[in-house]
Amino acid sequence: MFTNLEHLGLAVNDLEAATALYTTLLGQPPYKREHVASEAVDTVFFQVGGSKIELLAGTSPDSAITKFLAKKPEGIHHVAFEVTDIRAEMERLRAAGFTLLNEEPKRGADNKLVCFVHPKSAAGVLVELCQSVGDAQSATE
Repeated sequence: MFTNLEHLGLAVNDLEAATALYTTLLGQPPYKREHVASEAVDTVFFQVGGSKIELLAGTSPDSAITKFLAKKPEGIHHVAFEVTDIRAEMERLRAAGFTLLNEEPKRGADNKLVCFVHPKSAAGVLVELCQSVGDAQSATE
């Protein structure tokens, strides 16, 4: 079950400049910075009410964010939704005809298991499913 908008992922060219801009815009500093080696990205998270803003900057030419920014300007990269059971949602979405970019959930930033829904099957929007790692472990025990 989808429970809430977890975060908006924003692709940026210069993470430090974007962090300064959003710190000023939101009137607060980020609560977390993280490198996700498996995705070749550096991330910065801001809490905004019950949701978050995630700034993403590629750290290699092979990064999905670097490739995204080579084709498109900075801005919204993906919309992420929190789910109660990521594996069940992946199964449900596959059965409904959505194309998933991951066969299994993988470790993402901010202590989450994640899976992405291909934009071609979601009206042009890259959708991320997120489940807190602690929630995923208790759901499988």
